[in-house]
Amino acid sequence: MSDRIDPGESSDRDALGNSGADSVPLRRSIEVEYWVIDGQGRLTDPGSLTDAGEGVEREFVEPLLEIKTTPCESTAELRSEFYERLNRVLQRAAGLDKRLVPLGTPMYDGTIEDRPGERTRIQDRVVGSNFEYVRHCAGTHIHVEQQPGHVIDQLNTLIALDPALALVNSSPYFGHERLTTGARSQLYRRMAYETLPHQGRLWSYAEDREEWAKRLEHRYGEFVTQSIITGFDRERVESYFGPESAVWTPVQLRERFSTVEWRSPDTALPSQVLRLADELVAIVDLLTEVPVRIEGETGQLTAEEIVLPEFDVVGQYVDAAIREGLSSEAVREYLGRMGFDVDAYEPLTHEMDVTAEITESEARERRLRYADRLEADVRRVSSLTAD
Repeated sequence: MSDRIDPGESSDRDALGNSGADSVPLRRSIEVEYWVIDGQGRLTDPGSLTDAGEGVEREFVEPLLEIKTTPCESTAELRSEFYERLNRVLQRAAGLDKRLVPLGTPMYDGTIEDRPGERTRIQDRVVGSNFEYVRHCAGTHIHVEQQPGHVIDQLNTLIALDPALALVNSSPYFGHERLTTGARSQLYRRMAYETLPHQGRLWSYAEDREEWAKRLEHRYGEFVTQSIITGFDRERVESYFGPESAVWTPVQLRERFSTVEWRSPDTALPSQVLRLADELVAIVDLLTEVPVRIEGETGQLTAEEIVLPEFDVVGQYVDAAIREGLSSEAVREYLGRMGFDVDAYEPLTHEMDVTAEITESEARERRLRYADRLEADVRRVSSLTAD
C-alpha cells in the first residue's frame, strides 16, 4: 500500500489500498481550513500553530490554517482524531493569543497576502485579478475511499449530492458586503474562475473512468496553454502541476490517493462538518449494495436503489443552495429525499444578523464570536468523551 488518502504532504498519512467493500469499512478523511485571528479579532499569521501536532498545515494564504485527519474506518474514529488534533491546536493558540474562526469567508475588506510559492504564483497569473476571490475562501474537503467496480457511481453520486453544501453554508459576506447565502461557493465557482469556467465549476456526470481521464487531460491542456500565454515555461508549469492538481472542480477522482473527493462545503463548526461527513459516507456506502441510475428531475434514495436526477436539475439545486441555502424548500426536500437529515443542521450563515454591509469593528466582533462558538463546540465534545 503505497498511496495516501490525503493530497497534502503530512507524514502521518495511512496508506489506502483498494480492498473490497465487503472486507473492510469504507474509509474517509476530512480536511478543514480555519481563519486565524488575534485576541482583537484581526486576521493574523498562524505562526507556530503548525507545531501543535500531526495533520496541521499552513495554507497558501497567510491567515489560513488546515487541520487534516488520516483515513478512518468509522464516524467515532474520525471524530476522535479530528477533535484531538483540533484541541491541540486550540491549546497552543491560547498561549499565543490566537483563535480559529470557522467561517467560509473572513469578512475582511483588505488584501489577504499569499505565502511565497511557485504554484501560487503560477495560479495567480493564470487566473488573473479574479484570484483574489480564492484568497477569501475557507472550506472543507471530504475524502471517501474508492470502491472497485463502483468508482463512477461514487463520483456521480457525489456530483448529485453537491447541493448538500447548503447544510453548512457559514458566511454570506465577501469583504464587508453581503454577497449571497453561500458566499464562498459563489466566490470560488462563479467569480474566481470566470475566465476558466471548466476549472472551478461542477462537472457533469461521467460515463466511465476513461471519459473522466480525457476530461482531466483536456482541462490540464487548457491550464498549461494559459500558463504559457502568461509567460511561464511549459516544463516549469508541468513540474508543479499535473492533470489532477491543475483543476479545482468540486467533485474529483483522486487516482493517486484512491479516493473520491468532495470539496464543496464551507468550513463550519466541527460538529456540523463531522455530521455532514458521516451522512455523506453512509449514502456513498449504500451504493455498493444497490443499483444507481440517472433519471428524471426528482432524485431519491431508497433501500432498493439510488436515483440521481439529470445533471441540469442538479445544477438548479446547486444554484438554489448557493443563493438561498436551506431557506429553499426545494433544496430541503431534495436533500431529504437523498438521505440527509436536513432538520439536524443549523447553518451559521442563516443565524447571522445579516446586513448589506458591516464595519471592520463589526467584522472583528463576529470573528471573535464564532471563535467562541468553535471553542465551545470542542469543549462540549471533550466533556462528553470524558463522561
